[in-house]
Amino acid sequence: MRDNAACRWASVSIPCRVKCRGCEFVTLTTENKPRDVAHRPPFRGMPVGAMPMVAFLSILAGFIGAAAYTHSAGYFVTFMTGNTERAVLGWFDNDQVLATGAITLLFSFGLGVFVASMLRRRLWRRGHYGASVVTTVALAVAAVVDYALDRTGGQDVGFIPIAFVAFAVGALNTAFVKNGETSVPLSYATGTVVKLSQGIESHVSGGSARDWLGYGMQYAAFAVGALLGGLMSMVVGGEMMLIVATGVSASAILITYMTGARVGHTAA
Repeated sequence: MRDNAACRWASVSIPCRVKCRGCEFVTLTTENKPRDVAHRPPFRGMPVGAMPMVAFLSILAGFIGAAAYTHSAGYFVTFMTGNTERAVLGWFDNDQVLATGAITLLFSFGLGVFVASMLRRRLWRRGHYGASVVTTVALAVAAVVDYALDRTGGQDVGFIPIAFVAFAVGALNTAFVKNGETSVPLSYATGTVVKLSQGIESHVSGGSARDWLGYGMQYAAFAVGALLGGLMSMVVGGEMMLIVATGVSASAILITYMTGARVGHTAA
């Protein structure tokens, strides 16, 4: 004989019969609860109400990455997969400078993520613009360092300022956090393409357009940012390029403050 609590069992995957004290055999079946449509995100993987912010920060990530790449010795500040390959293969090609530079950028990017995450935990846990603040400050420091190291007005940006730019992009990737982890990686275009393709397959297999439109928007925004960064690099270079990037990042603080998402994700 089972305790009466058995009669209060919730849903089970298959019908079952339970004998309880003072009651007859009771059949329990799975309850089909309707989904709360009002609380479903507009697009899979995207925080509710944060689409404008995701788009703007993705544009910013693409913009910074393209601007840094075109005015440096081809350094990646958004593509850590490429830097990892450079760090490893540089030793096989007997190019220690390339390998060391790639390792440094990997460290700078990771440090940006670490610092922004730590500041979120300790200073602005309820704020939703912290990542943009850290990114803006790092870009401003990069501009100052580039000016201090190169007063010739050249168009290229030195490696040390680029390391600060990688730090800035790492911090930017902490803009959306859920359960202590980044939920929307802004500069990880490879992962976005994977999710976009999976979403399209889900739509074709009976899902809806919301399965992929969010990822499509994010990828398109990153590409637009890269295009704008490339166009901007044709007009300005050197520390001026970094100053422009700092201004764009500073505007992101206002955008994130005005459009911060609060449902399920924390935007920063």
